[in-house]
Amino acid sequence: MLKSSLRTAVLALSFAVAGGFAASAEMVYHRGNIADPETLDQHKTSTVYEANILRDLYEGLMAYNAQAEVVPGVAESWTVSDDGAVYTFKLREDAKWSNGDPVVAEDFVFSLRRIMKPETGAKYANILYPIKNAEKINNGEALPDKLGVKAVDDRTLEVTLESPTPYFLELLTHQTGLPVHPATVEKHGKDFVRPENIVSNGAYVLKEFVPNSHVKAVKNDAYHGAADVKIDTVFYYPTEDHSAALRRFQAGELHSNGDAPADQAKWMRENLGDQFRVAPYLGIYYYAVNMSKKPFDDLRVRRALSMAIDREYLAQEIWSDGMVAGYSFVPPGIGNYNDPAFADYKDMSMIDREEEAMKLLTEAGFGPDKPLSLEIRYNTSDDHKRTAVAIADMWKPLGVEVSMLNTDTKTHYAYLRDKGDFDVARAGWIGDYSDPQNFLFMVESDNDGFNYANYDNPEYDSLMDQAAVETDLDKRANLLKKAEELFMRDLPFIPLLYYGSRALVSDKLVGWEDNIQHVHPTRFMSIKE
Repeated sequence: MLKSSLRTAVLALSFAVAGGFAASAEMVYHRGNIADPETLDQHKTSTVYEANILRDLYEGLMAYNAQAEVVPGVAESWTVSDDGAVYTFKLREDAKWSNGDPVVAEDFVFSLRRIMKPETGAKYANILYPIKNAEKINNGEALPDKLGVKAVDDRTLEVTLESPTPYFLELLTHQTGLPVHPATVEKHGKDFVRPENIVSNGAYVLKEFVPNSHVKAVKNDAYHGAADVKIDTVFYYPTEDHSAALRRFQAGELHSNGDAPADQAKWMRENLGDQFRVAPYLGIYYYAVNMSKKPFDDLRVRRALSMAIDREYLAQEIWSDGMVAGYSFVPPGIGNYNDPAFADYKDMSMIDREEEAMKLLTEAGFGPDKPLSLEIRYNTSDDHKRTAVAIADMWKPLGVEVSMLNTDTKTHYAYLRDKGDFDVARAGWIGDYSDPQNFLFMVESDNDGFNYANYDNPEYDSLMDQAAVETDLDKRANLLKKAEELFMRDLPFIPLLYYGSRALVSDKLVGWEDNIQHVHPTRFMSIKE
């Protein structure tokens, strides 16, 4: 009897232990993230690679859901004044930092002032210029306490805008609108982003950042929605080599990768089925031309280079129909706009375009005895290399001699933002919100962070300034259209392709939703065995 009871107890204990292990099995997500983040300081960030991580670590007033719809984040509700210029946000009572501190309105006041301070050196501060006095503060013309943000009480934040801004709520989903923990920033300065120091308020907390290897984040138990977060640990890997990422995906080392090799699209469709995802994406793939450097300051040279590019060939043959030929800088179908300002040579035959391009280069002083020599810079990727090689071949009949230089993504964009010397440089832009301003603002003369071409056109700037204060959406759209017409005339950037997102998504990954923003917060996903 005693022996039988003892055996029963041992068996019961064994089942309990086994059950306990099963219940507590860690769910780990291995996520390909294209490139290493240059920074995890949300006020110095500028790329989608960083945004993918930062949106997991932090939560702003507003957020994206799995379908990239704008939903409440830290703000549980809000009201807008009759004139559309004042937003009053009510913060959720259960919002907490990962150290247990409550998230309060003053945290957002501190954060929004910080990004506007000139000494912060935020490359992307201008995305928040709709806030009253933001631009003046960022330019050193006003003190930070003049920013149009006020903590009415711990749970009430008031934001005053320069003028009504139709995309303001979506703007707040951007990584630059994410809050920092004031006490941590004040204590550690720029080192607040280190894993041993960081305090965040999102679904995850940073644990490791090993450059060229991985970023590791773990579930934040203090997050208000922690009960619904299924994935315990997420590893983000830099996967600039898309072919290598595909091999890792096939080997089961990655549950997803945010891009896929375009030249293997046919094979992936045939062999991976629904695990290879292609979806519309709000973005433009382009070449920036350095207008501050001869001979690229000559419009005839820029126009000739643009006209000679066969965009349909690039889209179909180089990108395997994962992209669409692009003849405007603002992608079609964007919100608060009509048809984009397409290039006037869009419907010309390639033969006629090549003939016109040759005439333009001859007029600019180039010919068989004086070829135009230029260098294309691009960030490391087989797809970018193949695109550059194809374009070099298209320019060859014009007598253009091309050399190429590639660097890793982080170095490439830092070089462009820091005004490094170049001739022509590959770049891409993904819309942070569905509005033409988010594309056209890039070449305003004072946009040091993204005006890689050094474009300086007072007429263009004036149109953008007028659009910024225009409350009639139809009139605003017309002003932005005129600005884009100037852009397409002057060609500081040569638009090449409208993006389509390509992704590898394992059958084991549940909750990945294709969407035009290509945004996929980890907290909405899970892994099945």
